[in-house]
Amino acid sequence: MTSQVSSTAEQADGALVGEQRTSGDGGPGKEVRRLDRVIIRFAGDSGDGMQLTGDRFTSETASFGNDLSTLPNFPAEIRAPAGTLPGVSSFQLHFADHDILTPGDAPNVLVAMNPAALKANIGDVPRGAEIIVNTDEFTKRPMAKVGYETNPLEDGSLAAYHVHPVPLTTLTIEALKDFGLSRKEAERSKNMFALGLLSWMYHRPTEGTESFLRAKFAKKPEIAEANVTAFRAGWNFGETTEDFATSYEVAPATTAFPTGTYRNISGNLALSYGLVAAARQADLPLYLGSYPITPASDILHELSKHKNFGVRTFQAEDEIAGIGAALGAAFGGSLAVTTTSGPGVALKSETIGLAVSLELPLLVVDIQRGGPSTGLPTKTEQADLLQAMYGRNGEAPVPIVAPRTPADCFDAALDAARIALTYRTPVFLLSDGYLANGSEPWRIPEVDELPDLRVQFATGPNHELADGTEVFRPYKRDPETLARPWAVPGTPGLEHRIGGIEKQDGTGNISYDPANHDFMVRTRQAKVDGITVPDIEVDDPLDGSGRGARTLVLGWGSTYGPITAAVRRVRGAGERVAQAHLRHLNPFPGNLGEVLRRYDRVVVPEMNLGQLATLLRAKYLVDARSHTQVSGMPFKAEQLAEVLKEAIND
Repeated sequence: MTSQVSSTAEQADGALVGEQRTSGDGGPGKEVRRLDRVIIRFAGDSGDGMQLTGDRFTSETASFGNDLSTLPNFPAEIRAPAGTLPGVSSFQLHFADHDILTPGDAPNVLVAMNPAALKANIGDVPRGAEIIVNTDEFTKRPMAKVGYETNPLEDGSLAAYHVHPVPLTTLTIEALKDFGLSRKEAERSKNMFALGLLSWMYHRPTEGTESFLRAKFAKKPEIAEANVTAFRAGWNFGETTEDFATSYEVAPATTAFPTGTYRNISGNLALSYGLVAAARQADLPLYLGSYPITPASDILHELSKHKNFGVRTFQAEDEIAGIGAALGAAFGGSLAVTTTSGPGVALKSETIGLAVSLELPLLVVDIQRGGPSTGLPTKTEQADLLQAMYGRNGEAPVPIVAPRTPADCFDAALDAARIALTYRTPVFLLSDGYLANGSEPWRIPEVDELPDLRVQFATGPNHELADGTEVFRPYKRDPETLARPWAVPGTPGLEHRIGGIEKQDGTGNISYDPANHDFMVRTRQAKVDGITVPDIEVDDPLDGSGRGARTLVLGWGSTYGPITAAVRRVRGAGERVAQAHLRHLNPFPGNLGEVLRRYDRVVVPEMNLGQLATLLRAKYLVDARSHTQVSGMPFKAEQLAEVLKEAIND
């Protein structure tokens, strides 16, 4: 066996990468090429099982040891008309033998299950890419439904691509002819045929998928075996057909991960596990009061499975009831959580203000999506930052924490719980649809690596009056954190008043005194301002003479992956740029102002119209330059790289 390097380029997200060609071990007449990375997109009707197909390919890729990043893309309609552009569902997976950060800018391989899937995605596919098309669906009516006047498989419009016409439906039905299924039932397995074909093309393991199918359809063993058979038929088709003369290998990313036990995890799943871990580390029951809303509902679904960890979930009749129940649980001594997206935050705002006034720990998890109003329910956006910061009546400051990657949602949940419990305050946790549904490898932490979040409840009087009488004062504060005592209802001697009307300092009695209100407002603000958060770290490699860059790119939340990938590109081209990323958005890190003033130019990419940049300009009087996008999709690395190059050379 011989091999040779055919091309070389920087190993970075979205950039060209090296490829090795190897002959002789891909089967009779087959060639095997070794690649550094691959980006695959599965696309079809929302009923074609593209999310399941992508998820299974991802799971096998994770077990193989590749680094990976995914981008599921759902239609907003529950069941859009079949064969239409609004009904197209897709799943993009980027996997590599090195560290990667994004799902990739453009797919190397597109699997199109029908004309709508091809038309909706062809604009993202670069010239020279491979397209696998289900030819059975390219008949007159489905093509006319999406505006194809001629068959794109025959009119030369796809000449720039390597097109593999495969009658997926026919082949699947033929493979399942002995199962006695109706044509419609057999057709449902065509996604498994496609998965088998792609698994052969990229040397993915198969045992996990077969076990998954048998477990998923355990109550219908004939359906389970039909899907396994279709999966194997797809694999065998790839191995025997002449159209697929080449298969590909992407080696495990052996140097990308620190030592540990890993699993593939989505952002919502990581966040759910983080909440459970936080409750265990705090030695408190976890209570979720929630109302289903895309893309946050998966957290409710996941937490409902963990009653064995002391988790109680309540699906309320509406958003207001959900947070009301959660705040009541916080008053009762639970680690309380409410989950939602932007429209739900609007409905919860009054109760969030009540939590600020009561000074009780409460986690408000906002999985952001496109707005305004119902907006784009299944698309991502970062446009709730100012809502989280200011979206309540009166002066009602709330800390804000934002994870940067799907796996980081676990740590961000622990951090948000730390702040809520330590400072007795509601805390916003701002994730988004990109993080929630995307996935990546996650190193499972050891229990002794997790923070100690245990709190002390009030147990008796905490104040002595002038006459020596000992009393309980519910608003007597810790001098370091300014947190008030947490008194569980029913504790003898700790009876106290709660409610939304202003409290008197110390006693908690109703007060309309102007001076007291001024003091309480300023104290609540000082408590949030004084929250301990780490300094922001800046990645700014020095040049040979010890000088740093003159341009800083600053991001928050899910822009971390695209920004970091863009920075790698820019540096690979010989330019110098510094990078920093915010997790804590209220309060900001103590050194942020000094960091911003260190650079001539500060570029702030955001999936909104410049909300963080507005806050930075107002607080630090720096000329933060916004680069914004509100398309419902994450940034592309190449796009951001060009923006950074322009800023550097301005």
